[in-house]
Amino acid sequence: METEDKIDALFNLTDFSLRAIIDVVAIIILVGLIYYPKHKNKDFIFTFVIFNIINFMICFLLGSAKIKMGFAFGLFAIFSIIKYRTIVVSIKDMGYFFICVALGMLNSMANTSEGFTVIIICNVVILIITYFLERLNFINNENSKGIIYDNVHLIKPALREELIADLKDRTGLDIHKVEVVSINYLKDTALLKAYYYSLESENTTPTISDND
Repeated sequence: METEDKIDALFNLTDFSLRAIIDVVAIIILVGLIYYPKHKNKDFIFTFVIFNIINFMICFLLGSAKIKMGFAFGLFAIFSIIKYRTIVVSIKDMGYFFICVALGMLNSMANTSEGFTVIIICNVVILIITYFLERLNFINNENSKGIIYDNVHLIKPALREELIADLKDRTGLDIHKVEVVSINYLKDTALLKAYYYSLESENTTPTISDND
């Protein structure tokens, strides 16, 4: 009986070690080779890595306790909905956060009765898809900016082309569509929403004032 316990303990340690190695390699590739070279943002590296590791350990230990899968998915949901209230987190950063949490859960709880080949393939597929989606630079993103505009006589529908040309000249943006949000007759200005294409998607829409 004691020998069987030692064998089980050795098996669990080996299983944990292999899973941990796969998870660490995956998170290093995701954060160090895919995320950081593109975004150059060190602030989220700590968060992505630590949440992945913590989620991996918790799910592995809870999985060993034979808990129900519903509880595991509940834990996954709790981690997934966490948001930071002190800063604006972009949709793409939240996507990376989701991937980090998912990798931790996948690598800690996937069935390995037939070996680790399936887990490795799943990790590779996730990383490859993330890499190529991150580098789709040929796809233009439609962004928008709020602009406080002072040349109000150009906001007439008949002068829309002239308005767009003037905004292109002032902002340097490739604007293709403009909406008039509101008009301030006291200050003789109009609030416009200008749409333009760029290779990078912007997370904020700051207001540009031409009156400064």
